[in-house]
Amino acid sequence: MQRGKISFGKIQLNINQPPDGPNADANEDGKESGSSGGGGFKKMDKQQMIRQIEDVAEDLESQHLKEVMGISGFGRKAAQVFDINEQIAKAKITRPGVEKKREVPEQEEEDVIGPLPPAAVEDSKQGCKDEATNKVEDSDDDCSSDEDSDDEQSLSKRIPYTHEVQMQHGSRAVLALAGDPSGARLVSGSIDYDMCFWDFVGMDSSMRSFRQLQPCENHPIRSLQYSVTGEMILVISGNAQAKVLDRDGFEKLECCKGDQYISDMSRTKGHVAQLTSGCWHPFNREQFLTAALDGTLRIWQGLKAKEQCQVIKTRAIGGLRTNASSCNFNRDATLIAAGCVDGSIQTWDTRKMFVNTTHCVRGAHQKGAEITSIVFSYMGQQLATRSNDETMKLWDLRKFKQPLNTWNNLYSRYDTTDCCFSPDDRLLVTGESLPKDQAEANLYFYSTKSFQEVQRIPVSNSHVVKTLWHPKLNQLFVSCGNGTIKCLYDEKRSIRGATLCVVKTHRKRQQMEMVGISQIITPHALPLFRQEKSRSSRKKMEKARMDPVKSKRPDLPITSGQGGRVASSGGTLSSYVIRNLGLSKRVDDDQDPREAILKYAKDAAENPYWIAPAYKVTQPKAIFSEKLPTDTEPSTKKPRTEADN
Repeated sequence: MQRGKISFGKIQLNINQPPDGPNADANEDGKESGSSGGGGFKKMDKQQMIRQIEDVAEDLESQHLKEVMGISGFGRKAAQVFDINEQIAKAKITRPGVEKKREVPEQEEEDVIGPLPPAAVEDSKQGCKDEATNKVEDSDDDCSSDEDSDDEQSLSKRIPYTHEVQMQHGSRAVLALAGDPSGARLVSGSIDYDMCFWDFVGMDSSMRSFRQLQPCENHPIRSLQYSVTGEMILVISGNAQAKVLDRDGFEKLECCKGDQYISDMSRTKGHVAQLTSGCWHPFNREQFLTAALDGTLRIWQGLKAKEQCQVIKTRAIGGLRTNASSCNFNRDATLIAAGCVDGSIQTWDTRKMFVNTTHCVRGAHQKGAEITSIVFSYMGQQLATRSNDETMKLWDLRKFKQPLNTWNNLYSRYDTTDCCFSPDDRLLVTGESLPKDQAEANLYFYSTKSFQEVQRIPVSNSHVVKTLWHPKLNQLFVSCGNGTIKCLYDEKRSIRGATLCVVKTHRKRQQMEMVGISQIITPHALPLFRQEKSRSSRKKMEKARMDPVKSKRPDLPITSGQGGRVASSGGTLSSYVIRNLGLSKRVDDDQDPREAILKYAKDAAENPYWIAPAYKVTQPKAIFSEKLPTDTEPSTKKPRTEADN
């Protein structure tokens, strides 16, 4: 029986070709397969075969397709079971130009060497339909995800203010507030000289600080800030010397004070007037910046430095001296910005000499009104300033002559009232002092793009001084004029921080009663009335340990007894032998041994057991020694004389 033969040649991968083409007719008739299959081995001469084999070997793309199709060579190993849809998907990933090649005519498509499975065309059609449906579904998913992202991007929903927690610092206004970069701790300073440390991990729902101290004696705390690593805290107070504390509040550095009788402030070792502001370097943990009312900004380097390393002078119109009320670094530490009392904003490039300003905007705010805060955005392209002239302005560093927008009617009583950016730079937040005609002070949220008011949150019936939006916790901390600190957070969007404290219940401590003992020292008192000398606690403890009553010593184990009964005395080996081996009855060791023996004399005489039976035959009657008569007693002993010697 003659069967049809399959010849191998160049087969084009035409996925869209119907199964009833000329190749299908040729495959049905084995004899015609060699002629209509694109050229078989019978009609090919050797040179053409060699030329085709060389072309195939040189064609790297076809070799790659062979590996993708799972065909390693001619013969039985070439006919492997594989999924055409999976192979097409792999070819899409490895060859990004496959989809574009589908639009090219058939003659320009790349040839594939090897047999094509009979169900390949149907599978490829089904794969194309599946891909089309997947594209439609993906486009629908993209549209829905875009809608969700639009909902998430609504600015009012980005503000974490659904829940509120209150912390009590004291009774006076809280002027300074700073958060640890990791979000584990918070520090606050007030006008009553106190500085409180708050630990979110150790606090419970009572929200009490774990440490309170006065680092600068009788000076109010104006500004606080953690270093970039969170190891140290910069304390700016009302005196001329800034301090650096460690994480637990212990002093690490106190800046030196300058000579107030020297007119040139660049020749003094430190500030000579009250500090107004200060901040850490963004990425140098030992460098910080301070501003004071002596008309200078000073850069300090290291914790052992006795004087500053750089002095920057703020100048008014005409070269006169003006004081800086706020200062700050930008995010990459290339600019230093200062807000001055004369209403000007001045910046310096840290890569150049601090002689001339990089930017100087005169009349940025009202003259004589302090610029209480100057903050760079996280992207570094925008700058926000807050002033006591009841305004807040947003500036673009690329066009620094005019502000982008000005917000008015923001009443402020404190020279430390600040503003801050949201972590995504889309919102600008500030607080207001309580006006006379209002019941509560508000927290304002403005958009940095549309400049519209997004949200207004009433905070307290007192002034709002400091505002801190922590980027890692996504929580808002607001300090008030009545000594309270309020934390606003969202249960879904906020993490750690105050959310760890509200779930912990407050446990009351047991009250301990302590009675003081007064000691009267009488060195010449009689021994009867003499008191013991006061000893150390260790000696008292050792003495009490030896006393069985004070140490509450338990009863010692029983070491003597028999049959469950405790012997009154006797724990030796002899008493044990007598009690168990020698006698059947119990013998008390505390009685007279003579009486104990004589009480058996009558019984021993009547019923002898040990000695009498042995002498019963030879000596039936016992003979005992008797006393001599008194007459035969010898006379008194004669004294010894010399003749006897």
